[in-house]
Amino acid sequence: MRDSNEPRLSAGALGAALVVVTVWGFNFTVVKLGLADVPPLFLLTLRFAFCAFPAVLFVPKPAASWGSLTAYGLLLGLGQFGLLFTALKLGAPAGLSSVLLQSQAFFTALLAAAVLRERIRLYSVLGMALAAAGLALVALSGRGGSLSGMTVPLALMILGAAFFWGAANVVVRTMPGADALGLVVWSSVVSPLPLLGLSLWLEGPGPVAASLARPTLAWIGAVAYLVIAASLVGYGLWNRLILRYGAGRIAPFYLLVPIVGISSAALVLGERFGPADAAATALVLAGLLVHVFGGSLAGRLRRWTRS
Repeated sequence: MRDSNEPRLSAGALGAALVVVTVWGFNFTVVKLGLADVPPLFLLTLRFAFCAFPAVLFVPKPAASWGSLTAYGLLLGLGQFGLLFTALKLGAPAGLSSVLLQSQAFFTALLAAAVLRERIRLYSVLGMALAAAGLALVALSGRGGSLSGMTVPLALMILGAAFFWGAANVVVRTMPGADALGLVVWSSVVSPLPLLGLSLWLEGPGPVAASLARPTLAWIGAVAYLVIAASLVGYGLWNRLILRYGAGRIAPFYLLVPIVGISSAALVLGERFGPADAAATALVLAGLLVHVFGGSLAGRLRRWTRS
């Protein structure tokens, strides 16, 4: 039952939440389009550079140490996004990638248990088991039965990205007073130079120079989308909604992101889903639902049995 003291979720707030998850769901398709004309690590360099500047001049620094901001920025920039963008460039399908990346929720729980000694509930274990079955199905279908084109090496890269995202989430747990938008902007300061160095080393100065010499609407649009829509506007709205209505009521909307990711990839990129892909997606999403809502359902069941 909703607490009478909690503000009612207005139509405007509901619309804002749906706008944010739609923007974030389209991320994967936009990145896939942009990567056709620019190396992945260099695209990330631009993304973080323009996310940090000039916003860092106007957005207050969050209540966090530089050590925490640096760890968070490197885990996301080099770890999560570095692996994700590289996998997408190498052929990982945008739709299924958006699903596999949600395994970050389970990595977060496992890492929080190991590092912060947080307790893992039974329903979370059940959710992890369902998701693991879905991931195993991805591995099996990646050997030739997947219409989406996901292979085992690409799936492992996406799971690696999810692991680093989970590690970044654990770092966030150590700075509970940090503003979400400020965290995005100020942590972005630490990523551009390491990413640029890796891009020049691994991707070579030639492709980077060619991208700058022949800018295309695809990669310029991708940078603008990632910086303005997905990062600044997206996290700004999301943070405002959580402050107003609480994380418990807003965070579940994030489960719509992979649905939007799959739909946009099918509509824009023409990605196909076979039966194995659909079954794997259903198992992963079912695991997420159990992980997110298992606690409230268990509480209601206990109250019902006592009444």
